[in-house]
Amino acid sequence: MTMARGLFITGFTVAEVLAIQQRAKSLLMEGKTIMNWNDAETSVSKQFTMPIDQVLEECAHALKVLDPQTYGRPRTATASFIHGYLAK
Repeated sequence: MTMARGLFITGFTVAEVLAIQQRAKSLLMEGKTIMNWNDAETSVSKQFTMPIDQVLEECAHALKVLDPQTYGRPRTATASFIHGYLAK
């Protein structure tokens, strides 16, 4: 599984991310794999070709960044590796 890249953080509100998340969940339940987004104000239809699981992961990540009080802080992972011999 890939890590969220923060695609829905800049320029999106919590309400917009929740709307995207809800639409992705609906499409997942319907068995669809392409997400269509209609902007009623400008009557533009766009095809959103990101896989549904990735959309949901991006939404969850964005909600944690945009509103950590409600959705918790984003998880971070760190690792360190030591190669060779360490003197005492």
